[in-house]
Amino acid sequence: MSLIIGLVILIYSAILHEVAHGYVAEKLGDPTARLAGRLTLNPKNHIDPMMSIALPLLLILSGSPIIFGAAKPVPIDPFNLKEGRKDVALVSLAGPLTNVLLAIAASILIRIFSIPFIETVLPSLLSSILYFLLSTIVTYNLLLAVFNLIPIPPLDGSKIFALFLPEEEANAYLSIGSIGMFILFFLLLFPFGGFSLGNFIFNMVSFAQGLLIP
Repeated sequence: MSLIIGLVILIYSAILHEVAHGYVAEKLGDPTARLAGRLTLNPKNHIDPMMSIALPLLLILSGSPIIFGAAKPVPIDPFNLKEGRKDVALVSLAGPLTNVLLAIAASILIRIFSIPFIETVLPSLLSSILYFLLSTIVTYNLLLAVFNLIPIPPLDGSKIFALFLPEEEANAYLSIGSIGMFILFFLLLFPFGGFSLGNFIFNMVSFAQGLLIP
């Protein structure tokens, strides 16, 4: 049961991540996501069978310390955006920022339900269930935020990082997006020069968990 709940939390966190991209894009002049029917919480409009279900389920069942997934990317037309690369970076930032805000909101609720008076009112079973749900929301949203901020194309972090590069270099850098996921999985599976991307993500998430989960 906890496996199913965790998967549902991860899927909806990824959906909210994508909806945030589309919402900010529309505010900046690009209605593509809305016209494609993607500014909705209806999971059938967002779920990718491989990235939304199969991959996170495989990682959970394998006991991997890094659990992540993704909804189908929201379509964005950068030519509709008012300020080019700056707006692309803002649209990209919206997804991870939404996950951070969700994690903070769940953390606040954990602290509210941990107030001694409220703890005495709530049955211990209900209190345990709420703590599990809210702490899972914190953890999975932190994972999504940290993972997506990695500056490897096509992840969100690459479009934010590209804003600080000259245009020609930025275009060359983003052009590796077609092989970026292979690079990403290679770095996750094989430490390079003493650096382990998996350990980096785990340590970042663990540090943030320590701040947000009492």
